[in-house]
Amino acid sequence: MRVMVLVKADKDSEAGIMPSTDILTKMGAYNEELVKAGVMLAGEGLHPTSKGIRMRFSGRERTITDGPFAETKELLCGFWLWQVKSMEEAIEWLKRAPFDGGTEIEVRPVFEMEDFCAEMTPELREQEGRLRAGIEKLVR
Repeated sequence: MRVMVLVKADKDSEAGIMPSTDILTKMGAYNEELVKAGVMLAGEGLHPTSKGIRMRFSGRERTITDGPFAETKELLCGFWLWQVKSMEEAIEWLKRAPFDGGTEIEVRPVFEMEDFCAEMTPELREQEGRLRAGIEKLVR
């Protein structure tokens, strides 16, 4: 199963304060372990919301709000995409992450094709296959 591991923002990440060399070194070693174990599919840090926007959809109307956004407890500063056997395995990997006090992480399963059942017509499944093949070409 694939899971999205969401790293919640805090006041420092929203202020654009970069992690120390020590933290970056520990995180690099941790990421190497994840890659060697075949767990990590992707992972990135995110700029603060002051550099982002939000778009609200209401019918045909689109409203853009520039960052920063007030509620840091609802914001993200990074993510991983992991391939694991179970949520329990994801939890075990996450316990080893080199975070200090105050960091909050959310882990959520990613929908797989079979989760959509009858809603995924043969045409939609074919389209999904083409999209994934196109993405694979971009990633290489």
